[in-house]
Amino acid sequence: MITKKNRLIVVVFFKNGNVVQSKLFKQHKVVGDPYVIIDRLSAWNADEVIYLNIRPELSNLNRQDKKIKYQNDFDKIIEFVGKKAFMPLTVGGGIKSLHDVEKYFEMGADKISINSEITNNPKLIIESSKIYGSQSIVASIDIKMDDDNQYSAYINNGKTKIISQLSDYIKQIEDLGAGELLINNIDRDGMGNGYDLDLLKLIQKVSKLPIIFAGGVGNFNHFLQGIENNLNSVAAGNIFHYTENSYYEAIKFLHEQNCNTRPPVINFY
Repeated sequence: MITKKNRLIVVVFFKNGNVVQSKLFKQHKVVGDPYVIIDRLSAWNADEVIYLNIRPELSNLNRQDKKIKYQNDFDKIIEFVGKKAFMPLTVGGGIKSLHDVEKYFEMGADKISINSEITNNPKLIIESSKIYGSQSIVASIDIKMDDDNQYSAYINNGKTKIISQLSDYIKQIEDLGAGELLINNIDRDGMGNGYDLDLLKLIQKVSKLPIIFAGGVGNFNHFLQGIENNLNSVAAGNIFHYTENSYYEAIKFLHEQNCNTRPPVINFY
């Protein structure tokens, strides 16, 4: 029987012209050049990359570092990445209209990630999935424990709590026509203490949609734990900035653990 490959997905957090590490959705440390990282990911033959503009309202501000010679506008970067990427590309952050969706698809995106507009403008999910297909529309859900110690979804960069219960919110997303879920765990973001497997099981119980799970990866064993808990797509951001050839080493580790991943490859261009 042919089974679906396990995917190892890189999440690139973009803020005001820089690639950043994120911690608890509040602290952001500059770690790199948004242009250089796509060459690395292509060399590592990454399964997929997700570019998230986590502060779209800052995208047009001037950089303070005058030594930087490249264009720092998010759209310019996505236009460049869309031409250079040798792997599927998902784009999210600040997408508020069909015009935005169309723009990023034309720039080379394979999928679009929508977060706050699920609540603010649910028709955007409906219309986008009808035009481009549900497989191209990813619903991004930011989740953390609320004051009552219950898992809740949040929008507006984790600031505004969704009133609906999480299970009802996910059902609403399915009904709107999204084809995939990107789960961002706010409480574990940048903490390196592993995936919240209780949250994963809850999501798996209430939804049959494909799940991309992010938040908490501090070592490669955390990816393995996700796969061992029936997670097809494991994802992370920060860990891929720590060491040289980190994606290659991660996929190599999973392959050696007999996970159903592609063999590790480094391409030289």
